[in-house]
Amino acid sequence: MALQIFSPKIQQPLKSIFPSPTNNGCSIIVPCAYNSSRRLALFQLAITQSQLFNGKAPESLSAEGKVIESGMIAELAQSNIALNDETASEWIKKDKRRMLHVVYRVGNLDKTIKFYRECLGMKLLRKRDIPEEGYSNAFLGYGPEESNFAVELTYNYGVDKYDIGTGFGHFGIAVEDVAEMVDLVKAKGGKIIQEPGPAKDGGPITAIVEDPDGYNFELLERGPTLEPFRQVMLRVGDLDQSINFYKKAFGMELLRKRDNPDNKNTIAVMGYGPEDKNTVLELTYIYGVKSYDKGNGYAQIAVGTDDVYKTAEAIKLYGGEIVLEPGPLPGINTKIMACIDPDGWKTVFVDNADFMKELE
Repeated sequence: MALQIFSPKIQQPLKSIFPSPTNNGCSIIVPCAYNSSRRLALFQLAITQSQLFNGKAPESLSAEGKVIESGMIAELAQSNIALNDETASEWIKKDKRRMLHVVYRVGNLDKTIKFYRECLGMKLLRKRDIPEEGYSNAFLGYGPEESNFAVELTYNYGVDKYDIGTGFGHFGIAVEDVAEMVDLVKAKGGKIIQEPGPAKDGGPITAIVEDPDGYNFELLERGPTLEPFRQVMLRVGDLDQSINFYKKAFGMELLRKRDNPDNKNTIAVMGYGPEDKNTVLELTYIYGVKSYDKGNGYAQIAVGTDDVYKTAEAIKLYGGEIVLEPGPLPGINTKIMACIDPDGWKTVFVDNADFMKELE
């Protein structure tokens, strides 16, 4: 797959990294038997459910499948580059970063793929089944992963439902005719959360539909675009703190910020380029709400970087918490690192060169 960052890629199947609710919080240790056809069964680690949601440092596996403490991973890393504010800032500006894909779990992979293809117009980019590890996954999107954002769906054997929680908001996609897509979703038996209508701020027509697993998709009426997947929306407890973190630690730009007193929320759109050409992150602060339940469905976003070691050091410098030290994954050579933001949302950074090799 191309670097399945968490589920098969980075997240090994979300199953290997993220225990399913049926495991009672126990770690799932996946044997490290890989081959080149596995593309990126990244993340040969084990993380307990409490670690996953409390942001504690995870364990990892050696090439022999033995558990390694996270601190040892750092010692095994090829480099440990200390950065100061000036050098970190310069590095982040030069780094070629791009949001690669978003990872989340679904209860019926084929059903969800069918909905995304027939109702949302996505293409199935890749699909695979790994029975010995108990999961299947699929990548879908609107263009090749070398240039476009994708969704990585993971199905863990025997788990047909997940708790989405209150922190995840929605995915946003651009469509040329919102009403037409809503009619299509209705015809296919889909659920409409919000009927088509002009945005409250006077913007273009929007609507909200729900996929088979309960994830919401906001439909935004726009003209043709090379990247229809517009945004991933997450809720945060301190918007200014989050903006500062994503600007400094992740090198994202604050593309726009808007207060909506009628809706009692404020949003900030962050990204690596203009909204009309790139998938962006929309952070939403709801007045008076400081924390959210993240559930166990949504996993993380993957971001490309030229150097996971320097990226990790910069994130530490700006207050981020590293939950997976940088380095090559056991059994394969793809270099990754993972961190959480001030609200506990996870992001995995993947070496750009390794990612492109995985797509070959």
